[in-house]
Amino acid sequence: MIKLLGWRLGQAVFVMLAVGLLTWFLVQALPGDMAWRIASGRYGYDRVDAQAVARVQQELSGSLQQGSALLHWLFDLLQFNFGRSLVSGEPVMDELRWQLSQTLALAGTSLVLTLLLTLPLGIWAGCHANGKLDRVLFWLSALLKSVPHFALGMLLIVLLALQLDWLPSAGYGELRHFLLPALTLALSLTAVGVRVVREATFQVVTSGYYRWGAQKGLAPATLLRRHGLRNLASPVMTWFGMQFVWLVEGVVVVETLFAWPGIGHALVHAIFARDVPVIQASAMTLGLLFVLLNMLVDAGCHLLDPRGRRA
Repeated sequence: MIKLLGWRLGQAVFVMLAVGLLTWFLVQALPGDMAWRIASGRYGYDRVDAQAVARVQQELSGSLQQGSALLHWLFDLLQFNFGRSLVSGEPVMDELRWQLSQTLALAGTSLVLTLLLTLPLGIWAGCHANGKLDRVLFWLSALLKSVPHFALGMLLIVLLALQLDWLPSAGYGELRHFLLPALTLALSLTAVGVRVVREATFQVVTSGYYRWGAQKGLAPATLLRRHGLRNLASPVMTWFGMQFVWLVEGVVVVETLFAWPGIGHALVHAIFARDVPVIQASAMTLGLLFVLLNMLVDAGCHLLDPRGRRA
């Protein structure tokens, strides 16, 4: 277990260095005038003039001269010293804390909705394999998985916000603002999650130890609780951990679509504005969250499955 955690910590350091260097060089390689983009993000596209662009160019030349020593810049990066935003002038860490809290709230809500949908449907389909519900869920899962995030989000906006007027189409601060973006993420996660839980449940209920428990006269609910749920937990937890990569991708799209003030929305605006410190901080935070979640999943599987501890 200690070796595994040490490997994950090494991955975290590698992610920090790789993301920091890649974002710096990729932003520099983007076409267009970097100073004009930053000035547009700072003052607005309709207020940009030659003087504003000249001021930004002067600031950039000074910052590039100060940051010419690559080793010093990497040392600051490892200390999470991202400096100030080139657009707002505020410390990047202060902005990142707020954006990250909003993203985690949205992601947590979507994961809760995913669990509420995935576990009962998947377990029921696995216990009643090839039944009517199992076949219906198969086709629904294939349909939802084939729909992109932005298309599913637009469909929910048209149906639930514009036609039925049940939920607001955008905004934040209240519980009802969470539902549409969280439901967009949850439905796509559920599309695959139901099949994963179904297959894991089917393997458990068709195993020898499970059939032996049924022959002893255990009630189906008791049999599932004693011999099924723990054996389901490890593969399901592993799958949910792997889906964080998909969730990060979905958060960027969904936050932009619903104007949610999270880290994905900030990353998109920072790319357009060429705000290098914000891009580095946002991309690095998303990468470190992925490594951290994998570490937690590994620890959870290690505790749930005694075979891993014996190995």
